[in-house]
Amino acid sequence: MKVLIIRFSSIGDIVLTTPIIRCLKQQHPSYVVHYLTKPSFASLLVNNPYIDQLLLLDDKLQNTIERLKLEHYDLVIDLHNNLRTTQIKQALEVKSYAYPKLNIEKWLYTNLKVNFLPDKSIVERYLETVKSLKVHNDGAGLDYFIPSEANVGNNDIPMSHWAGYITCVIGGSMATKKLPIAQWQTFCNIFPYPIILLGGPEDAAEGNEIATIDPIKVYNACGKFSIDEAASLMQYAQIVIANDTGLMHIATALKKPMISLWGNTTPEMGMFPYYGYNNLKEHVHPMSMILENKSLGCRPCSKIGYQKCPKKHFKCMQQLDMQQLNTLAIQLWNKANKK
Repeated sequence: MKVLIIRFSSIGDIVLTTPIIRCLKQQHPSYVVHYLTKPSFASLLVNNPYIDQLLLLDDKLQNTIERLKLEHYDLVIDLHNNLRTTQIKQALEVKSYAYPKLNIEKWLYTNLKVNFLPDKSIVERYLETVKSLKVHNDGAGLDYFIPSEANVGNNDIPMSHWAGYITCVIGGSMATKKLPIAQWQTFCNIFPYPIILLGGPEDAAEGNEIATIDPIKVYNACGKFSIDEAASLMQYAQIVIANDTGLMHIATALKKPMISLWGNTTPEMGMFPYYGYNNLKEHVHPMSMILENKSLGCRPCSKIGYQKCPKKHFKCMQQLDMQQLNTLAIQLWNKANKK
């Protein structure tokens, strides 16, 4: 069988599809698996051994459709489920499955604060899409494959960090998903061990500001490394602290101890760090800690985020307890160093 998997974006969402790719290929070795995504996210999948061919979305959708028609697929697995993927499925005229986006439940949760969402990762909802193919969850969690040329070493980081460090992912797709600079500065000031800040070029200026509290202890790596190199930095870190963003899921794929920070979004939406079978209530993973402000009635205010707090107070992030974050981080650091 020749199968096309579709997920256009973004970093975290694509990494969250990797268990489906692996389970499909391992449990049905005869299947030919193709994956369609945007060119800007190709690096996330190009090293994935379970993908037989990686296809990139053209600026003109019709060009992509014409190219896909030449492949003669037997099945389309739509893990994006939007207008463009619907157009592709209609044009290919083959059997298809699409994952349930639960938009009504999300609307009720963000607008009326009534939560009917299941206590499961979006990964498990993705897996439900292929259930009829007799594909089951193997419990191995997410995948991320770092190419050898992206492997970082001591020469890539300050000598002060050679004996061990944590990584703090300060970036985020929306401002309301990012811990404020002053909060990071407070944490970096009280945390006793070396810290590497991670993010894209757009986060470099904020990283510099955070690092001013102690330029020896805090190394700003934002914008200095590729995604694969940032993954390598996290791989060698004792622990990772991250906003709700793509690098959080990459760190989870690398099986790193994690403290995730939540602002206007909440883990209940299914995007929490996923290690294989864990959820938020019955099967809490010991390597995953969550820090959020549960006292606010306005959370979650969006399933994605905003550039400014709609209430203009941003208490969801401003009131996170950095002393508590420090305590949790030291606990995970100590566990990591006992191994």
